[in-house]
Amino acid sequence: MPQRCALFVDRDGVLIEDAGFISSAKQVRLLPGVAEALARVNRCGVPVIVITNQSGIARGLLSEKELQAIHARLDELLAISGARVDRYYYCPHHPEFGEGEYRQRCGCRKPQPGLFMQAAREFALELSHSFFVGDRLSDLQAGAAAGCQTILVRTGLGQRWPEPLPVSSLRLALIAENLSQAVDFCLPYLLHRHWQLQAA
Repeated sequence: MPQRCALFVDRDGVLIEDAGFISSAKQVRLLPGVAEALARVNRCGVPVIVITNQSGIARGLLSEKELQAIHARLDELLAISGARVDRYYYCPHHPEFGEGEYRQRCGCRKPQPGLFMQAAREFALELSHSFFVGDRLSDLQAGAAAGCQTILVRTGLGQRWPEPLPVSSLRLALIAENLSQAVDFCLPYLLHRHWQLQAA
């Protein structure tokens, strides 16, 4: 039975600067206000979960070990402000590039919802009352397919998307300027539902 809800976030363009295919921890740059926003969510006991496509692995641009180093550096930068990511879920696949297991049409590459479903099982999450914050159409499609409410941020590639977007099919709750504004909006909902589930 679901026990809590979560804040799902994309990585590039939402938490860190989108520099194309990031292949080194040295390239990690937090976007302004991100650590402080996540720290607020952390203090409320709501899990923060990253859902990210990392086809650079399939393309041979970085290894899974290098990806772990990138996430370790991101953790270090967040920790300076008392923030954390509770879990990183990533898709290393691509349907057209790569070799072996990395070259496949999978259920975990956004806009597919596979990684959300995995997180829901492992964290006992209620997805219908969770939020996913992203900067791409594929983010919103994946979050909606998983049953989450979605928020588009105008950082990263989000600044390129014209309005209006198909609100209903994307379960779009808000178009925000940045992650901080997204958290301002969704945290009261997350916290209310979190305590409802804890009391049930």
